[in-house]
Amino acid sequence: MARGAKLNEGQTHAQYVAGERHGTKATAKHVRFSATKARVVLDLVRGLPIQRADEVLQFTERAAAHDVRKVLASAVANATDTNNAAYLGDADELFVLACFADEGATLRRFRPRARGRATRIRKRTCHITVVVARMSDQRLAVEQARAEGASASSAASRRARVERSRARAEAAKAGVEADDTTDEVVEAADAVDEAVETTEVQGFADVAADEVAESVETTEEVTETGEFAAGEWEGSVLPDEDGNGPDTHPIKGNADSMLYHEPDGRYYAITKAEVWFDTAEHAEAAGFAKPASAEAGTTEESEETEG
Repeated sequence: MARGAKLNEGQTHAQYVAGERHGTKATAKHVRFSATKARVVLDLVRGLPIQRADEVLQFTERAAAHDVRKVLASAVANATDTNNAAYLGDADELFVLACFADEGATLRRFRPRARGRATRIRKRTCHITVVVARMSDQRLAVEQARAEGASASSAASRRARVERSRARAEAAKAGVEADDTTDEVVEAADAVDEAVETTEVQGFADVAADEVAESVETTEEVTETGEFAAGEWEGSVLPDEDGNGPDTHPIKGNADSMLYHEPDGRYYAITKAEVWFDTAEHAEAAGFAKPASAEAGTTEESEETEG
């Protein structure tokens, strides 16, 4: 795999300007792995904004990503230090202008083999360089709009999910599968999801976050039952600071496992409730299910009764 281009490559002698500054850099020398292994990781972050590049390196499962991330952090620290002559601006305004790995010294070791022979071992090193620079005003505006659009789309998607859950809960409460009003609500929520996805693909939103929120207006208002705030599902409330719920809502719901536990359940006492429901029907309408152990116990009791 070819290494990334350096800043002075592609320039003729006449184009080269001595002392010309392209950005702020940081270099780690004699890193104990080959340049080939480092270049695979460097190719992942070249040209990315600093925040995105750091996220990529954080979750890359190659050993070289740890050292490359440290070099990137050093370059950003040099560029954001106001007392440094290489100061460029805030970290949110920077991107990876260039990054490359050069071969370092090779350490030669020997391993004993059969019949008194020895095999040479080459322990290679490399020099990692990361150069950061400030984004242009046009690209900076695009990145900021993309971040605002992602935040707005996240809020819009959550509102759409809440609306669909409430529509299902109302339908279950009425004893019907779905009526015309519920279908209209679900179709509106799906339309909002499609609009959100289109906004993310464009890279930046043409409408403000307030306009996106208005298209998914719901009745998501915080009401309280005594000292307990209402949850996002029908017939649910949030626990207090101690994790307790009201007497009118005895069913515990676990949002991680999406299971609900009734007072006579096996794991009711040890379950930490993240939401409390008043009836099992409302819990199931919200997408929560009964534990498999509880369903097995119910089946055994019914068989004993028949016997």
